[in-house]
Amino acid sequence: MSVSERQEIIMNFGAAPSLDDVLMIAQSILASVPDELTDFIEDLELDIQDFPDEVASMDQNLEDPYDLVALYQSAKEVTPGVEKKNAEGCDTLILYRRPILDYWCESGEQLELVLRQIMIEEIASKQDFSEDEIEEMINCHHQGIL
Repeated sequence: MSVSERQEIIMNFGAAPSLDDVLMIAQSILASVPDELTDFIEDLELDIQDFPDEVASMDQNLEDPYDLVALYQSAKEVTPGVEKKNAEGCDTLILYRRPILDYWCESGEQLELVLRQIMIEEIASKQDFSEDEIEEMINCHHQGIL
């Protein structure tokens, strides 16, 4: 993709980015994930929430709702002896806006870079990529928004 073909989102926030703002950025990032992940995101749904709900908090053993920035839910979750399918039939990546914004403020990085890292880490780890492979995908400058 040439520079002239690439769409760029430039945002200056006077107020915290809304759920819709985060969704718009996440959708653009999803369209440009590293090649290694493209097969895994074909039917991936994005869901943006302010905080993890009670079920996610209990499942992840959270002491603080700011401890979870994203959660990848498979359409088909398998636990020992139990298989359940979500109603949508699609994998879902849930991004938690408030913890992400908190992390963004602490990091001093661009919001797009923070979201890209979070999304790649969550998708790739669910697909059993190694930590080194995930780090390489995050640092890949020719793909994505860098």
